[in-house]
Amino acid sequence: MANRCQVTGKGPMVGNKVSHSNVKTRKRVLPNLTFQRFWIPAEKRWVRLKVSARAKRIISRVGIEQVIADMRKNGTL
Repeated sequence: MANRCQVTGKGPMVGNKVSHSNVKTRKRVLPNLTFQRFWIPAEKRWVRLKVSARAKRIISRVGIEQVIADMRKNGTL
């Protein structure tokens, strides 16, 4: 599975690691992703999503049912 949040779409970023001698080497910065189970009362079932820390805040603020509806509308679920 890709290293991408299922709610926000956040993925790995690339940048430069700069040493003391100012030598630049490429590096990847991975998002803070975790698997989380969410209970959907309307469907009476659990949904397991790979979400970032930011997505957890969005879900707690808006609600899991609204987030799932938006994902279905966008075609990501």
